[in-house]
Amino acid sequence: MSKLYIVATPIGNLEDITMRAIRVFGEVDLILAEDKRVSRKLLDHYEIKKEMLSWHQHSKIKDWQKVKDLLKGGKDIALITDAGTPGVSDPGGKLIELVLNEVPETEIIPLPGPSSLTAIISVAGVPMERFLFLGYLPHKKGRQTLFTQIKDSTIPVIFFESVHRIMKALDQLLDCDRQLIVGRELTKKFETVYRGTAKEVLEILSKDIVQQKGEFVIIVNNR
Repeated sequence: MSKLYIVATPIGNLEDITMRAIRVFGEVDLILAEDKRVSRKLLDHYEIKKEMLSWHQHSKIKDWQKVKDLLKGGKDIALITDAGTPGVSDPGGKLIELVLNEVPETEIIPLPGPSSLTAIISVAGVPMERFLFLGYLPHKKGRQTLFTQIKDSTIPVIFFESVHRIMKALDQLLDCDRQLIVGRELTKKFETVYRGTAKEVLEILSKDIVQQKGEFVIIVNNR
């Protein structure tokens, strides 16, 4: 029976990898990577030589057929993304759905680890027994509806935002008096956590274009 390992990888700091993940990389027959160039840096850092195939949001039926044939042929595979835990706002979930439907005999094994979602929760300093996670918000259609939902929520809301839309997102929260916890470049060299209202965080970021760089994860504290 083939095994499909769902392996979390560092979101920035390459030391954030588990011993189990390194062992599995050495044992599997190949690795499915979101971007092979990005993943090669991680594997080279740990001197892991392993064949890689691409699996990303633009993967086609022919790509799935290749993976399917490998699993049916008894091969063990590790799925990784560019950073973090597969299935969290990336196409990992689609692959697992295909495996469950078409190669159900495959054993699917999670290897937990880094995620910007759990990283920001761990330093939030607010009750997080329940929260709403929205992933990356849409660029246009439905975006305003989600911001209304964020403001009306009675539990903390967490979402991801890119460098290109962080200022717009904060601007859309200006009429909300909730406190925000905004993580930027978590685990990386310029890791920063901002705390305050949308207006206060927006003022900080507006003063320095450098601080607007990187990926952002935002908690809106609706408590």
